[in-house]
Amino acid sequence: MENKEVLEFVTYCISKLGQFLNMSQRDVYIRLKKSGILDGYIIHCYDILHTFGSRYLMEDITEYMREKGVL
Repeated sequence: MENKEVLEFVTYCISKLGQFLNMSQRDVYIRLKKSGILDGYIIHCYDILHTFGSRYLMEDITEYMREKGVL
């Protein structure tokens, strides 16, 4: 991880996605990590993503997870 803010954002995303998708945080993390979404999208695009509202962010990541075939 690059810094504390990015780590906090990743933790937030995993927690919120778990609630949004009714899945365990562990399962969300595994799916994001294996698909490359965690490193290639959430961390890589932190500067933009962290400015989004929570609902939009969850919908955006969920849509990307569907495109990648992990949902």
